[in-house]
Amino acid sequence: MALFNLFAGDGERIAKILLGSKVEEKDSLIERINPYNKKLVSRYPVCSVEDANRALEIAKVASKVSAKAPLYQRIAWLEDVAKKIRENEEDFARLIVDEVAKPIKFARIEVQRCAETIELTAKELISFGGETIPSDATPSGRDSMAYWKRVPVGVAVCITPFNFPLNLIVHKIAPALGAGNAVVLKPTPEAPLCAYKLAKLFIDSEYAVPDALSVVYGDAEVGSALVKSSIPRVISFTGSVPVGKIITSKAGIKKVSLELGGNAATYIDAKANLADAAFKCAFGSFYNSGQVCISLQRIYVHKEVYEKFSKLMAEETKKLKVGSPYDNDTFMGPLIDEDSKHRAKSWVASAKDEGADILVGGEEIDGIFPPTVLANVTDDMKIVCEEVFAPIVSLVAVPDMQTALDKINSSPYGLQYSIFTNSLKNAQIFIKEAEAGGVVVNDIPTVRFDIQPYGGVKLSGVGREGPRFALEEFTDIKSVVIF
Repeated sequence: MALFNLFAGDGERIAKILLGSKVEEKDSLIERINPYNKKLVSRYPVCSVEDANRALEIAKVASKVSAKAPLYQRIAWLEDVAKKIRENEEDFARLIVDEVAKPIKFARIEVQRCAETIELTAKELISFGGETIPSDATPSGRDSMAYWKRVPVGVAVCITPFNFPLNLIVHKIAPALGAGNAVVLKPTPEAPLCAYKLAKLFIDSEYAVPDALSVVYGDAEVGSALVKSSIPRVISFTGSVPVGKIITSKAGIKKVSLELGGNAATYIDAKANLADAAFKCAFGSFYNSGQVCISLQRIYVHKEVYEKFSKLMAEETKKLKVGSPYDNDTFMGPLIDEDSKHRAKSWVASAKDEGADILVGGEEIDGIFPPTVLANVTDDMKIVCEEVFAPIVSLVAVPDMQTALDKINSSPYGLQYSIFTNSLKNAQIFIKEAEAGGVVVNDIPTVRFDIQPYGGVKLSGVGREGPRFALEEFTDIKSVVIF
């Protein structure tokens, strides 16, 4: 039976509080409206600080049990959840479209990646351990049996965003639970039912550690209670820089992993394959309506090929189908809410007033802000200085690669950058000098494989995701010496 047949006959589609294995309901509910068709798609309860504290106390007790759960059980737990996600792929995909209006073909890919991320985590657990230490390696040392091992931290708080409402959750909770911790999840208010249904798969699994996962919904007050508490030993957050700064100031002495977005850029070298670059850049700029932390926002083009590339980029952008996210061939749907749309329009208007030219887009069509390409953008324009998080990309002509690197690195962010070039030397220089957590050669900075380490430098955050690397975030090292 498909997972979402659970809704058959009740018509409620309510995300409920999960206090460990206990489901709790409340009378006061907040409605989630589909960004495209404005229909009611789900509701979720208003949680309180008390709810957050109850979830933390339950997790504190459960963490003692989780830490003792044998490895085979934790691996079987993850594999069981991944299997059920695959069995309910279409239902999950349509729920993503309902809540955040991600085009259905990309929603299906996200569900597939979600299952893969969990499976990768299960595989990493088999070899995730420690190593022996030669304690007699120095004259002051002594012969012993010395080694270090990784142990669960105890309780982890995971706070997730709307743009990947399934995959970014499992990038946190799968490694956290797999490592033997208990988790309190606070998902985005834009996709509460996605989080609830996913969490239920973990909780209802025959291999689940009882009470190891709780889900609470809420605003800054609830988030603050989770972060400030002395119970969690790790706070894992994906979201904005302002919220990241608040978390850092309130967390106290505990591990904090932050993925805070970016201002992704690429450089188009003079002898690069321009047609290939334009095709890929159109995808990277407007995928998920530009609502991706590594969405391509700045394109620095060698002046010798600037005009040619600009035309190719405009042509590729015009080919993208914009419309209903429920249509299989739609590439881009609406932004997450009206505020985001108005913000995008104001940024384009501001850039135009400052002298930028609109090559494609810029004007709302049938309620959707379209893919927009700006040319003749300068360094002092807001549109290139800050994270846009909208389907807007800026083209900037540069005399050489070093100038492009200087401009790229001038951003306070540093998540992922890329270069299109047929010069190995230029690629090597770019890799060495780009101030970012990740570099891509001959593709867009929007490329992310779930198996790789993912995270940034500067204002883009601290810590890394990706199954193996997240497991490190959710564990501590214990050193052992035996005589």
